[in-house]
Amino acid sequence: MSDEMALRAVCPHDCPDTCSMLVRVKDDRVLSVRGDRDHDFTGGFLCHKVARYPERVHHPDRLRHPLRRVGPKGAGLFKPVGWDEALDEIVQRWRAIRSGSDGPQSILPYSYCGTMGRIQGESLDRRFFHSLGASQLNRTICATAGMAGYEQTIGSGVGMAPESFADSRLIINWGSNTAVTNMHLWVRMHRARKSGARIVTIDPYRSRTAERSDEHLLPRVGTDAALALGLMHVIFRSDLQDDDYLNRYCLGADALRDRVLRDFDIDRVSRVTGIAAADIDRLAHAYATQKPAAIRANYGLQRHRGGGMALRTITCLPAIVGAWRQPGGGILLSTSASFPLNVRGLQRPDLSPPGTRVVNMVQLAEALAGELPGPPVKSIYIYNSNPAAAAPDQRRVLHGLQREDLFTVVHDQFMTDSADYADIVLPATTQLEHFDLHTAYGHHWVQVNQPAISPVADAWSNTDVFRALAERFGFDPALFQVSDADLAREALWETAASRPPALEGITVDQLISQGPLKLRGVNRAPFAAGGFNTPSGKCELYSARAAAERNDPLPHYVAPYESPDSNPELAREFPLQLLSPPSANFLNSTFNNVVSLRSAEGDPRLEMHAEDACRRGIVSGDLVRVWNRRGTFRATACVADRVRSGVVVAPGIWWTKLSRNACNANVTTSSALTDVGGGATFFDNLVEVQRAVVDE
Repeated sequence: MSDEMALRAVCPHDCPDTCSMLVRVKDDRVLSVRGDRDHDFTGGFLCHKVARYPERVHHPDRLRHPLRRVGPKGAGLFKPVGWDEALDEIVQRWRAIRSGSDGPQSILPYSYCGTMGRIQGESLDRRFFHSLGASQLNRTICATAGMAGYEQTIGSGVGMAPESFADSRLIINWGSNTAVTNMHLWVRMHRARKSGARIVTIDPYRSRTAERSDEHLLPRVGTDAALALGLMHVIFRSDLQDDDYLNRYCLGADALRDRVLRDFDIDRVSRVTGIAAADIDRLAHAYATQKPAAIRANYGLQRHRGGGMALRTITCLPAIVGAWRQPGGGILLSTSASFPLNVRGLQRPDLSPPGTRVVNMVQLAEALAGELPGPPVKSIYIYNSNPAAAAPDQRRVLHGLQREDLFTVVHDQFMTDSADYADIVLPATTQLEHFDLHTAYGHHWVQVNQPAISPVADAWSNTDVFRALAERFGFDPALFQVSDADLAREALWETAASRPPALEGITVDQLISQGPLKLRGVNRAPFAAGGFNTPSGKCELYSARAAAERNDPLPHYVAPYESPDSNPELAREFPLQLLSPPSANFLNSTFNNVVSLRSAEGDPRLEMHAEDACRRGIVSGDLVRVWNRRGTFRATACVADRVRSGVVVAPGIWWTKLSRNACNANVTTSSALTDVGGGATFFDNLVEVQRAVVDE
């Protein structure tokens, strides 16, 4: 019997907290995981999902060997094959495509944040597909619209330090279910509340964060920019702005003032947002006078047509009231821009031939249908993602994946919905079976993850697979036959003549021996004296870059594609706005198949306001049909006061094979793109609901 060991690891999932974990192992088996008490941000606790990580690692349904399809696509019928046989078939098929009339751009890699690790998520995979000449993937499905709008105002993704929320006197969670999706930041917000701070949540849905806040405002879906402009109107009308900060450190304050005073009076904003004028007035006064005031903005509020403009507009607020002057004031969207990694060296985009086409991942349905410019997609390699469940316009995505002429490879830990459509399935390691380097988008710590156990059965890491494929294609060994640890050293600029000051003293060896290390020189008041990363060096309330791109240079309100106000004809047929936020028990489509978490979640549900339910003769517990012209899914009705009238909520994302009628909410979502950033519009979605007679 071997001795029990405790090893340090990192949570790899798409969450801003990127927790430091301690893993108990015995006989090459994970006994438990817990939060690292010595890590300042993790503080010794994990979310209930990751606390059950041993159930995921040692799940009886783990993929253990490579598989080849032997039945119809989507049926899930496969037979085991060896790794050499599987890889040889992939190479043979890709060589044929590469040398054919349509060339290598007919091969499409498709991945996202199934792991946030910088080595397993974005290193040799990028080098390989660039060397192959495959189409590039624009990974836009989550954050690009909001970040594009944020950067138009501030110039980069830099914002408040999470620690400084403990100093705030007013905290606004804007489109952020922080208590669930960023719970270690919520701890700091709670500390601030104990010291007298007020917490306000702005969300069309009464999330757990909203329930635990001092005040909850429920705007109509997609109207956040209008609300922000209404707050500005009150601030300027009441002379509550910080003129000194505006004059010293901002560009375009007079033009913005003129616009909001002329076009966004409080009565108009109240009509657009559905929020009472008195509530808008009260929040504006509180935001301008209760200092320091902080905004935690999150990506849910940018998943509609005007998502980029919504973040751009909200990001102007801290400058208008001078909130950046001291710690505890400002706005936080992401900390990711603070990490000066050698991303180009890690990914080597220069290996991709000039002019290689770029496919927006939101438009997977169009790509598989041959509706985008460039050659047809003849092969897709899916890893770190489950597009059959998570991509919009699900019915068309599944139709594309069913193409017999599409050679599909899926590398995953489980037989996901996407794996059911594969020709070759490859078993993947979990986080506790491989090495990785981690930054974060919710704190400023760098961490390494070392394998705690051996790979389960024949599972291979992403880097293992791409080394083997690169060797078979004869690609440069100096690029591919390099260890994961050395890739991490390259990412940290350890081999460079000089290093960014933020990474001074942070090396792979030190991260292994000492544990997580914080970036050097993190500023808790980054724009107290201006110094924005814009072309002007100021907070650009007026954006010359936007004007050059023939966009409105000032903040404004962009209505959703699908809402009762913007599209009344469509709303007569489909009058309800559907939101599909993450469930507290899942992380996007991850953890769906962990039995304890699925049991805690219960069946797929649809939350409705009592007025909407009554009109349709629906009561809690009824099976309902949710549909629009794109598709239909079924759920159990939950009638409560958690949503405003006219809005329904389907928490997810459920695997389709674990859903009623083999569809989840994404069968109704569209692949339309946001105003900037090419982002997804999951929450820009009109539907109708009725009682379902039979669960088909």
